[in-house]
Amino acid sequence: MIRFILADIMRFKGGALAVVVLIALSVALSVTVTLQERAVRLGSARAAEKFDLLVGAAGSETQLALSAVFLQPSPLPLMAGSVLARLSEDPRVEFAAPVGFGDSADGHPVVGTTSNLIAALSPTLAEGAIFSHLGDAVIGSDVPKRIGAEIKPMHGTADQGGHTHTEIVYTVRGRMAPTGTAWDRAILVPIRAVWQLHGMAGDEEHDHGGEAAHGDHDHEAPVEADAALDEHFDAATPGIPAVLVKPRSISDAYRLRQDYRGETTLAVFPAEVLTRLYATLGDARGLLLAIAIGTQIIVVAAVLLVTIMHVGARRRQIGALRAFGAPRRSILAIVWGELFLLFLAGLALGIAIGYCAAHLISANLAATTAIRMPVEFAREDLSLVFWFVLAAILVSILPALSTLRLSPASALRS
Repeated sequence: MIRFILADIMRFKGGALAVVVLIALSVALSVTVTLQERAVRLGSARAAEKFDLLVGAAGSETQLALSAVFLQPSPLPLMAGSVLARLSEDPRVEFAAPVGFGDSADGHPVVGTTSNLIAALSPTLAEGAIFSHLGDAVIGSDVPKRIGAEIKPMHGTADQGGHTHTEIVYTVRGRMAPTGTAWDRAILVPIRAVWQLHGMAGDEEHDHGGEAAHGDHDHEAPVEADAALDEHFDAATPGIPAVLVKPRSISDAYRLRQDYRGETTLAVFPAEVLTRLYATLGDARGLLLAIAIGTQIIVVAAVLLVTIMHVGARRRQIGALRAFGAPRRSILAIVWGELFLLFLAGLALGIAIGYCAAHLISANLAATTAIRMPVEFAREDLSLVFWFVLAAILVSILPALSTLRLSPASALRS
Protein backbone atom coordinates (compact mmCIF):
# COMPACT_ATOMS: atom_id res chain seq x y z
CA MET A 1 0.00 0.00 0.00
CA ILE A 2 2.85 2.39 0.81
CA ARG A 3 4.39 1.72 -2.59
CA PHE A 4 1.08 2.36 -4.28
CA ILE A 5 0.68 5.67 -2.45
CA LEU A 6 4.20 6.83 -3.34
CA ALA A 7 3.79 5.74 -6.96
CA ASP A 8 0.48 7.58 -7.21
CA ILE A 9 2.05 10.73 -5.77
CA MET A 10 4.88 10.51 -8.30
CA ARG A 11 2.33 10.27 -11.13
CA PHE A 12 0.93 13.62 -10.06
CA LYS A 13 4.17 15.06 -8.65
CA GLY A 14 3.55 18.55 -10.02
CA GLY A 15 0.25 18.92 -8.20
CA ALA A 16 1.61 17.16 -5.10
CA LEU A 17 4.57 19.55 -4.96
CA ALA A 18 2.25 22.55 -5.27
CA VAL A 19 0.13 21.27 -2.37
CA VAL A 20 3.21 20.64 -0.20
CA VAL A 21 4.64 24.11 -0.90
CA LEU A 22 1.30 25.77 -0.19
CA ILE A 23 0.99 23.99 3.16
CA ALA A 24 4.66 24.66 3.97
CA LEU A 25 4.37 28.41 3.43
CA SER A 26 1.34 28.68 5.69
CA VAL A 27 3.10 26.65 8.42
CA ALA A 28 6.31 28.65 7.98
CA LEU A 29 4.47 31.88 8.77
CA SER A 30 3.34 30.54 12.15
CA VAL A 31 6.78 29.09 12.93
CA THR A 32 8.55 32.33 12.04
CA VAL A 33 6.23 34.45 14.20
CA THR A 34 6.56 32.08 17.16
CA LEU A 35 10.34 31.69 16.99
CA GLN A 36 11.08 35.33 16.27
CA GLU A 37 8.92 36.62 19.11
CA ARG A 38 10.67 34.22 21.48
CA ALA A 39 14.08 35.26 20.13
CA VAL A 40 13.34 38.94 20.77
CA ARG A 41 12.19 38.15 24.32
CA LEU A 42 15.24 36.04 25.15
CA GLY A 43 17.73 38.38 23.50
CA SER A 44 16.43 41.56 25.11
CA ALA A 45 16.06 39.88 28.51
CA ARG A 46 19.64 38.63 28.43
CA ALA A 47 20.84 42.05 27.31
CA ALA A 48 19.11 43.71 30.27
CA GLU A 49 20.44 41.20 32.82
CA LYS A 50 23.66 43.18 33.21
CA PHE A 51 21.79 46.30 34.32
CA ASP A 52 20.11 46.11 37.73
CA LEU A 53 18.84 49.64 38.31
CA LEU A 54 18.64 52.70 36.10
CA VAL A 55 18.31 56.26 37.41
CA GLY A 56 17.52 59.25 35.21
CA ALA A 57 15.57 62.46 35.07
CA ALA A 58 11.79 62.26 35.49
CA GLY A 59 10.14 61.27 32.24
CA SER A 60 9.39 58.15 30.22
CA GLU A 61 10.56 54.87 31.75
CA THR A 62 10.56 53.13 28.38
CA GLN A 63 12.59 55.84 26.69
CA LEU A 64 15.08 55.86 29.54
CA ALA A 65 15.58 52.09 29.36
CA LEU A 66 15.82 51.96 25.56
CA SER A 67 18.37 54.79 25.50
CA ALA A 68 20.59 53.74 28.41
CA VAL A 69 20.45 49.95 28.10
CA PHE A 70 19.88 49.38 24.37
CA LEU A 71 21.59 52.60 23.21
CA GLN A 72 18.66 53.65 21.04
CA PRO A 73 19.16 57.32 20.11
CA SER A 74 16.53 59.57 21.64
CA PRO A 75 16.58 62.92 23.45
CA LEU A 76 16.68 62.58 27.24
CA PRO A 77 16.52 65.41 29.80
CA LEU A 78 19.51 65.79 32.08
CA MET A 79 19.32 65.36 35.82
CA ALA A 80 21.56 67.15 38.30
CA GLY A 81 25.05 65.72 38.60
CA SER A 82 24.70 65.79 42.38
CA VAL A 83 22.50 62.68 42.01
CA LEU A 84 25.52 60.79 40.68
CA ALA A 85 27.61 62.08 43.58
CA ARG A 86 25.05 60.85 46.12
CA LEU A 87 24.76 57.45 44.45
CA SER A 88 28.54 57.05 44.32
CA GLU A 89 28.78 57.63 48.08
CA ASP A 90 25.71 55.59 49.02
CA PRO A 91 26.74 52.49 51.06
CA ARG A 92 23.94 50.52 49.37
CA VAL A 93 25.56 51.00 45.96
CA GLU A 94 28.39 48.82 44.70
CA PHE A 95 29.02 51.24 41.86
CA ALA A 96 27.19 53.97 39.95
CA ALA A 97 28.24 54.54 36.35
CA PRO A 98 27.05 57.62 34.45
CA VAL A 99 26.33 57.39 30.74
CA GLY A 100 26.42 60.26 28.30
CA PHE A 101 25.66 59.81 24.62
CA GLY A 102 24.97 61.79 21.50
CA ASP A 103 28.27 61.45 19.63
CA SER A 104 29.10 58.72 17.13
CA ALA A 105 32.02 57.48 15.07
CA ASP A 106 31.72 55.49 11.84
CA GLY A 107 28.12 54.64 12.70
CA HIS A 108 28.91 53.44 16.24
CA PRO A 109 27.62 55.29 19.31
CA VAL A 110 30.25 56.98 21.45
CA VAL A 111 29.24 56.59 25.09
CA GLY A 112 30.81 58.48 27.96
CA THR A 113 31.05 56.42 31.14
CA THR A 114 33.48 55.13 33.78
CA SER A 115 35.80 52.16 34.11
CA ASN A 116 33.38 50.53 36.58
CA LEU A 117 30.81 49.95 33.85
CA ILE A 118 33.40 48.45 31.52
CA ALA A 119 34.48 46.05 34.27
CA ALA A 120 30.83 45.09 34.85
CA LEU A 121 30.10 44.52 31.17
CA SER A 122 33.36 42.71 30.47
CA PRO A 123 35.21 41.55 33.61
CA THR A 124 38.03 40.37 31.35
CA LEU A 125 38.83 42.37 28.25
CA ALA A 126 39.38 40.53 24.99
CA GLU A 127 42.51 42.61 24.46
CA GLY A 128 44.16 45.78 25.69
CA ALA A 129 43.32 47.65 28.87
CA ILE A 130 40.65 49.89 30.39
CA PHE A 131 41.09 53.59 29.69
CA SER A 132 43.25 55.62 32.07
CA HIS A 133 43.42 59.00 30.30
CA LEU A 134 40.79 61.34 28.88
CA GLY A 135 41.79 60.49 25.31
CA ASP A 136 41.53 56.73 25.75
CA ALA A 137 38.69 54.57 24.44
CA VAL A 138 37.52 50.99 24.91
CA ILE A 139 35.52 49.49 22.06
CA GLY A 140 32.84 46.81 21.97
CA SER A 141 33.59 43.43 20.46
CA ASP A 142 31.76 44.25 17.20
CA VAL A 143 33.55 47.54 16.50
CA PRO A 144 35.94 46.90 13.58
CA LYS A 145 38.94 48.80 14.90
CA ARG A 146 42.31 47.65 16.19
CA ILE A 147 44.15 48.60 19.35
CA GLY A 148 45.91 51.92 18.81
CA ALA A 149 43.45 53.13 16.18
CA GLU A 150 42.29 56.74 16.33
CA ILE A 151 38.64 57.70 16.65
CA LYS A 152 37.32 61.11 15.65
CA PRO A 153 33.91 61.59 17.29
CA MET A 154 31.05 63.25 15.46
CA HIS A 155 28.32 65.21 17.20
CA GLY A 156 25.13 63.30 16.37
CA THR A 157 25.31 61.27 13.16
CA ALA A 158 26.00 61.99 9.52
CA ASP A 159 22.31 61.41 8.72
CA GLN A 160 21.37 64.09 11.25
CA GLY A 161 23.79 66.60 9.73
CA GLY A 162 26.27 66.23 12.59
CA HIS A 163 29.77 67.65 12.56
CA THR A 164 33.09 66.09 13.49
CA HIS A 165 34.71 67.25 16.72
CA THR A 166 38.21 68.60 16.19
CA GLU A 167 38.97 69.15 19.88
CA ILE A 168 39.92 65.54 20.63
CA VAL A 169 40.93 62.32 18.94
CA TYR A 170 40.39 59.19 21.02
CA THR A 171 42.84 56.29 20.90
CA VAL A 172 41.61 52.71 21.25
CA ARG A 173 43.25 51.11 24.30
CA GLY A 174 41.11 48.01 24.79
CA ARG A 175 38.36 45.80 23.41
CA MET A 176 35.61 44.22 25.50
CA ALA A 177 34.72 40.57 25.27
CA PRO A 178 31.37 39.85 23.56
CA THR A 179 28.44 40.67 25.86
CA GLY A 180 25.48 39.93 23.58
CA THR A 181 24.17 43.45 24.19
CA ALA A 182 23.96 46.69 22.22
CA TRP A 183 27.19 47.71 23.96
CA ASP A 184 29.11 45.37 21.65
CA ARG A 185 28.74 48.07 18.98
CA ALA A 186 29.59 50.97 21.30
CA ILE A 187 32.75 53.02 21.76
CA LEU A 188 33.25 53.78 25.45
CA VAL A 189 35.20 56.87 26.51
CA PRO A 190 35.69 58.70 29.83
CA ILE A 191 32.58 60.68 30.78
CA ARG A 192 34.73 63.66 31.76
CA ALA A 193 36.11 63.86 28.23
CA VAL A 194 32.54 64.08 26.93
CA TRP A 195 31.69 66.83 29.42
CA GLN A 196 34.78 68.85 28.59
CA LEU A 197 34.30 68.36 24.86
CA HIS A 198 30.81 69.84 25.07
CA GLY A 199 31.73 72.63 27.47
CA MET A 200 29.70 71.16 30.32
CA ALA A 201 32.22 71.27 33.16
CA GLY A 202 30.49 72.63 36.22
CA ASP A 203 27.10 73.58 34.64
CA GLU A 204 24.97 70.89 36.19
CA GLU A 205 22.29 73.36 37.16
CA HIS A 206 21.27 73.76 33.51
CA ASP A 207 18.79 71.19 32.24
CA HIS A 208 19.90 70.68 28.68
CA GLY A 209 17.55 68.40 26.81
CA GLY A 210 19.73 68.29 23.74
CA GLU A 211 19.80 65.53 21.17
CA ALA A 212 20.71 62.13 22.54
CA ALA A 213 21.19 63.35 26.04
CA HIS A 214 24.42 65.05 26.89
CA GLY A 215 23.33 68.50 25.84
CA ASP A 216 23.29 70.46 22.60
CA HIS A 217 25.96 73.03 23.37
CA ASP A 218 26.98 75.68 20.89
CA HIS A 219 30.44 75.94 22.41
CA GLU A 220 33.02 73.18 22.40
CA ALA A 221 36.21 73.05 24.40
CA PRO A 222 39.53 71.39 23.67
CA VAL A 223 40.29 68.28 25.70
CA GLU A 224 43.73 67.35 26.94
CA ALA A 225 43.88 63.73 25.80
CA ASP A 226 46.85 62.86 28.04
CA ALA A 227 45.18 64.16 31.20
CA ALA A 228 44.86 61.55 33.96
CA LEU A 229 41.46 60.00 34.52
CA ASP A 230 39.39 61.36 37.40
CA GLU A 231 36.30 59.35 38.33
CA HIS A 232 35.45 61.16 41.56
CA PHE A 233 32.10 62.96 41.46
CA ASP A 234 30.79 65.70 43.70
CA ALA A 235 28.05 68.31 43.81
CA ALA A 236 29.69 70.23 40.94
CA THR A 237 29.34 67.29 38.57
CA PRO A 238 27.70 68.30 35.26
CA GLY A 239 24.21 67.16 34.32
CA ILE A 240 23.81 63.60 33.06
CA PRO A 241 21.03 61.71 31.25
CA ALA A 242 21.27 58.44 33.16
CA VAL A 243 23.18 56.46 35.78
CA LEU A 244 23.50 52.67 35.73
CA VAL A 245 23.51 51.45 39.33
CA LYS A 246 24.74 48.16 40.77
CA PRO A 247 23.08 47.70 44.21
CA ARG A 248 24.78 45.55 46.83
CA SER A 249 21.66 43.45 47.43
CA ILE A 250 18.12 42.93 46.19
CA SER A 251 16.66 44.78 49.16
CA ASP A 252 19.04 47.69 48.50
CA ALA A 253 17.84 47.77 44.88
CA TYR A 254 14.20 48.18 45.91
CA ARG A 255 15.03 50.82 48.51
CA LEU A 256 17.11 52.78 46.01
CA ARG A 257 14.33 52.64 43.46
CA GLN A 258 11.89 53.98 46.03
CA ASP A 259 14.27 56.76 47.11
CA TYR A 260 14.93 57.99 43.58
CA ARG A 261 11.38 57.94 42.24
CA GLY A 262 10.42 61.55 42.81
CA GLU A 263 9.56 64.78 41.07
CA THR A 264 12.98 65.27 39.49
CA THR A 265 14.38 61.75 39.18
CA LEU A 266 13.16 58.40 37.96
CA ALA A 267 14.48 54.96 38.98
CA VAL A 268 13.48 51.82 37.10
CA PHE A 269 14.37 48.18 36.81
CA PRO A 270 15.03 47.60 33.09
CA ALA A 271 13.53 44.11 33.43
CA GLU A 272 10.19 45.61 34.53
CA VAL A 273 10.18 47.94 31.53
CA LEU A 274 10.81 44.96 29.28
CA THR A 275 7.91 43.11 30.88
CA ARG A 276 5.54 45.85 29.79
CA LEU A 277 7.05 45.85 26.32
CA TYR A 278 6.62 42.08 26.20
CA ALA A 279 2.92 42.53 26.91
CA THR A 280 2.63 44.74 23.84
CA LEU A 281 4.80 42.34 21.87
CA GLY A 282 2.59 39.47 23.01
CA ASP A 283 -0.49 41.25 21.66
CA ALA A 284 1.24 41.71 18.32
CA ARG A 285 2.29 38.06 18.33
CA GLY A 286 -1.28 36.98 19.00
CA LEU A 287 -2.50 39.07 16.08
CA LEU A 288 0.14 37.68 13.73
CA LEU A 289 -0.58 34.13 14.87
CA ALA A 290 -4.28 34.68 14.26
CA ILE A 291 -3.47 35.85 10.74
CA ALA A 292 -1.20 32.83 10.25
CA ILE A 293 -3.87 30.41 11.49
CA GLY A 294 -6.44 32.07 9.25
CA THR A 295 -4.07 31.61 6.35
CA GLN A 296 -3.67 27.94 7.23
CA ILE A 297 -7.44 27.45 7.32
CA ILE A 298 -7.76 28.98 3.86
CA VAL A 299 -4.92 26.81 2.58
CA VAL A 300 -6.43 23.65 4.08
CA ALA A 301 -9.80 24.50 2.55
CA ALA A 302 -8.17 25.02 -0.85
CA VAL A 303 -6.20 21.77 -0.55
CA LEU A 304 -9.34 19.93 0.50
CA LEU A 305 -11.27 21.27 -2.47
CA VAL A 306 -8.50 20.35 -4.90
CA THR A 307 -8.21 16.87 -3.37
CA ILE A 308 -11.94 16.19 -3.65
CA MET A 309 -11.83 17.29 -7.30
CA HIS A 310 -8.77 15.05 -7.78
CA VAL A 311 -10.63 12.09 -6.29
CA GLY A 312 -13.53 12.77 -8.64
CA ALA A 313 -11.16 12.75 -11.60
CA ARG A 314 -9.85 9.34 -10.50
CA ARG A 315 -13.27 7.67 -10.45
CA ARG A 316 -12.26 5.13 -13.08
CA GLN A 317 -9.06 4.17 -11.22
CA ILE A 318 -10.95 3.76 -7.96
CA GLY A 319 -13.68 1.79 -9.74
CA ALA A 320 -11.06 -0.51 -11.28
CA LEU A 321 -9.50 -1.16 -7.88
CA ARG A 322 -12.90 -1.98 -6.43
CA ALA A 323 -13.72 -4.24 -9.41
CA PHE A 324 -10.49 -6.18 -8.88
CA GLY A 325 -11.53 -6.88 -5.31
CA ALA A 326 -9.79 -4.12 -3.35
CA PRO A 327 -11.71 -3.69 -0.09
CA ARG A 328 -13.22 -0.35 0.82
CA ARG A 329 -10.88 0.10 3.74
CA SER A 330 -7.88 -0.21 1.39
CA ILE A 331 -9.28 2.45 -0.94
CA LEU A 332 -10.00 4.61 2.08
CA ALA A 333 -6.46 4.12 3.41
CA ILE A 334 -4.86 4.93 0.04
CA VAL A 335 -6.75 8.20 -0.49
CA TRP A 336 -6.33 9.20 3.16
CA GLY A 337 -2.64 8.22 3.17
CA GLU A 338 -1.79 10.28 0.10
CA LEU A 339 -3.28 13.49 1.49
CA PHE A 340 -1.94 12.89 5.00
CA LEU A 341 1.55 12.29 3.61
CA LEU A 342 1.37 15.59 1.73
CA PHE A 343 0.32 17.36 4.94
CA LEU A 344 3.27 15.84 6.84
CA ALA A 345 5.69 16.81 4.07
CA GLY A 346 4.30 20.35 4.10
CA LEU A 347 4.61 20.50 7.90
CA ALA A 348 8.25 19.38 7.85
CA LEU A 349 9.15 21.77 5.04
CA GLY A 350 7.25 24.62 6.73
CA ILE A 351 9.10 24.11 10.02
CA ALA A 352 12.43 24.16 8.17
CA ILE A 353 11.51 27.31 6.21
CA GLY A 354 10.20 29.07 9.33
CA TYR A 355 13.32 28.16 11.31
CA CYS A 356 15.61 29.49 8.57
CA ALA A 357 13.52 32.65 8.19
CA ALA A 358 13.66 33.33 11.94
CA HIS A 359 17.43 32.83 11.89
CA LEU A 360 17.76 35.26 9.00
CA ILE A 361 15.62 37.91 10.72
CA SER A 362 17.53 37.48 14.00
CA ALA A 363 20.86 37.79 12.20
CA ASN A 364 19.74 41.03 10.55
CA LEU A 365 18.51 42.42 13.86
CA ALA A 366 21.72 41.40 15.60
CA ALA A 367 23.76 43.14 12.88
CA THR A 368 21.99 46.44 13.59
CA THR A 369 21.50 46.20 17.36
CA ALA A 370 24.36 43.82 18.39
CA ILE A 371 21.85 42.01 20.62
CA ARG A 372 22.10 38.25 20.21
CA MET A 373 18.64 36.82 19.58
CA PRO A 374 18.67 33.03 19.97
CA VAL A 375 16.24 31.11 17.76
CA GLU A 376 15.09 28.13 19.82
CA PHE A 377 12.27 25.64 19.86
CA ALA A 378 10.50 25.15 23.18
CA ARG A 379 8.50 22.32 24.66
CA GLU A 380 5.22 24.14 24.11
CA ASP A 381 5.89 24.07 20.36
CA LEU A 382 5.20 20.33 20.43
CA SER A 383 1.56 21.03 21.22
CA LEU A 384 1.25 23.13 18.05
CA VAL A 385 2.73 20.29 16.02
CA PHE A 386 0.36 17.83 17.69
CA TRP A 387 -2.73 19.90 16.86
CA PHE A 388 -1.58 20.35 13.28
CA VAL A 389 -1.06 16.60 12.84
CA LEU A 390 -4.45 15.90 14.42
CA ALA A 391 -6.10 18.41 12.08
CA ALA A 392 -4.31 16.80 9.13
CA ILE A 393 -5.61 13.37 10.16
CA LEU A 394 -9.19 14.62 10.35
CA VAL A 395 -9.06 16.73 7.19
CA SER A 396 -7.53 13.89 5.16
CA ILE A 397 -10.48 11.64 6.05
CA LEU A 398 -13.05 13.82 4.23
CA PRO A 399 -11.87 13.14 0.64
CA ALA A 400 -11.34 9.48 1.55
CA LEU A 401 -14.93 9.17 2.78
CA SER A 402 -16.19 10.51 -0.54
CA THR A 403 -14.82 7.39 -2.25
CA LEU A 404 -17.21 5.17 -0.27
CA ARG A 405 -20.16 6.53 -2.25
CA LEU A 406 -18.69 5.35 -5.56
CA SER A 407 -19.92 1.99 -6.90
CA PRO A 408 -17.50 0.06 -9.13
CA ALA A 409 -19.97 -0.15 -12.01
CA SER A 410 -20.83 3.56 -12.15
CA ALA A 411 -17.14 4.50 -11.70
CA LEU A 412 -16.10 2.32 -14.66
CA ARG A 413 -18.86 3.73 -16.89
CA SER A 414 -17.85 7.35 -16.17
